[in-house]
Amino acid sequence: MSRHLGSFSRRRLLVGGAATGAAALIGSTATPAAARPEDVPAKLRPKGVSANAHIFYYPWYGSPEVYGEWRHWQQGELTPPETLSSNYYPVLGAYDSGDLRGAVARHMRWLRQARTGVLVSSWWGQGSYEDRMAPVVLDAAAAEGLQVAWHIEPYQGRDAASVVADIRYLTERHGDHPAFHRAAGHGDRCAYYVFNSLLTVDWSALHEVDDIALVMAQTWDESRIGDFGGVYTYDAIATANRPDWTGVAAFCAERGMVWAPSLGPGYLDDRAVPGNTTPTLDRADGRTYDLEWEYALASGHEDAPPDWVSITSFNEWHEGTQIEPATARTPGTLDYLSYEGAYGRRGARAETAYLDRTARWVARFEAARAARG
Repeated sequence: MSRHLGSFSRRRLLVGGAATGAAALIGSTATPAAARPEDVPAKLRPKGVSANAHIFYYPWYGSPEVYGEWRHWQQGELTPPETLSSNYYPVLGAYDSGDLRGAVARHMRWLRQARTGVLVSSWWGQGSYEDRMAPVVLDAAAAEGLQVAWHIEPYQGRDAASVVADIRYLTERHGDHPAFHRAAGHGDRCAYYVFNSLLTVDWSALHEVDDIALVMAQTWDESRIGDFGGVYTYDAIATANRPDWTGVAAFCAERGMVWAPSLGPGYLDDRAVPGNTTPTLDRADGRTYDLEWEYALASGHEDAPPDWVSITSFNEWHEGTQIEPATARTPGTLDYLSYEGAYGRRGARAETAYLDRTARWVARFEAARAARG
């Protein structure tokens, strides 16, 4: 994830992911028949959204019409709306994250279409732009029956004590909102994902909020997760290299922690961070996404599915991990990629290809959970 208007790339912070590409996944040319989500019987497919499918959401975009100026879209010294800091172009154009009745409402309908019941909203500290967008995200989510958890980013001065204060702050401000996340089966606690948790060594202060928060560490280093309530991985490039998650899955299962491996459709940040040397992860017309889902769902302890899955991402356009609809009909002179050909789709049907594929995989995930009892 890129942060605000500089050349900072979130990928550069990621620890534990392999940076050598994704040959282990991309080498396959088709999803094995047994892994196809369409094989899930219709009677087992959920009619609503899944509270166990979480997806990372970014409420940091701004436009002159709503915010008063461009925000985030111009990263890399580009000029919206014709040129955006993404290798893809949104169906909604250069939208504003404060547009409650427009873009944000549409996002929530798309999330419902994808059957992802919990969006994990990027949050950069008290008083930040993303903090001010929280009521917009919550209200829009409530209208579609979705829940909002929080992705606590590495803002300046973040440490265990500040995260404890953040959790209390968010609970006091939004805890009574109908969309505020409550994890059934985990004490109805709200999930807080801590990106790059390895930046802080001592997280023992988190136990002060054990009763109200389920705090997720972003690492699979078992020596660094003991004070957390769960683990996620975020990095789609790392998942593509099939890391060994058996130890962390067992660690979580044995201690009653949540295991929520992350997966994504691809990675490409060349336009947002000009001159970077970050590896890319090709979407391969959807094969990458299918294979990452397959790998993540097989990563539970003792053949059980994981507790949750965490999807990178709904709308991190700078890094090209988004499943939000993209269009092949773009303005200006820059060339943009699109979803043409994904899962054999063309035209308008291609725009929503990743939403619909996500819904199928969520159905398979929930069927596996139901089969385990």
